[in-house]
Amino acid sequence: MTSTDFQPGGYRFVPGVSQYSAGVAAMVGYGMRRVQFRRLVPLAEGFTQVDTIIKAEGRPRTAFCACELRSPSQFSEDGFQYFNERYVETLSQWGIFNGSTNPVARSNVCPEINGPLEPSFHAFTFTVERDETRPSFVIAGSAECPEGLGNYRDNIVRLGDLSHEAILEKARFVLGEMERRLGALRVGWSDVTATQVYTIHNIYPFLANEIIARGAAPGGVTWHFERPPVVNLEYEMDCRGMLQELIT
Repeated sequence: MTSTDFQPGGYRFVPGVSQYSAGVAAMVGYGMRRVQFRRLVPLAEGFTQVDTIIKAEGRPRTAFCACELRSPSQFSEDGFQYFNERYVETLSQWGIFNGSTNPVARSNVCPEINGPLEPSFHAFTFTVERDETRPSFVIAGSAECPEGLGNYRDNIVRLGDLSHEAILEKARFVLGEMERRLGALRVGWSDVTATQVYTIHNIYPFLANEIIARGAAPGGVTWHFERPPVVNLEYEMDCRGMLQELIT
């Protein structure tokens, strides 16, 4: 994995699939600001609010570099493809997605309880002009399946197995993917300020040995009782290194 500059946004990104990149990091002369909505905001309204917030900081729309979404329930593979096609329409209009390459990192997960009625924004990140001595970055969400292989079902780690051993193997795969993406952006676990886990399965049996001892949670772990976005996926993570975060 290697990163690519997205000059109009002031950040580097690790190429992923068409709907999102594997991660983003601020270029020299820029930092990142994460904004979390106090309540979930439906996708279309969320993009409007994102646009307003970014413009208020004197930044172009292309500064939009990462988002965290919440969906009502897991998608079928066809349903996920349809959603992604709708999602990237706005990024195309904003001059970010060129039809094949998408620099924006993303997590999209499904609350098990009290979820939204439609796909919604939980948070987003954009670049600001600011010199920082520490790296600013966002690693996109990854579940227990290699991406870009044509479909999920045929490539999911331990498909349909919900045993403790299977969940552990899924978690190990995802931790490895986090590390590959961190490495592509030339950062590591010690640079992470927030680690998030998305699963309805018990992470406590391997929390100490697999996550904490690995150094994967220097800022602690936030466990969201939520599912990955596609049916049959069970475990997802993302992480970030951020010097400035706001709640609005």
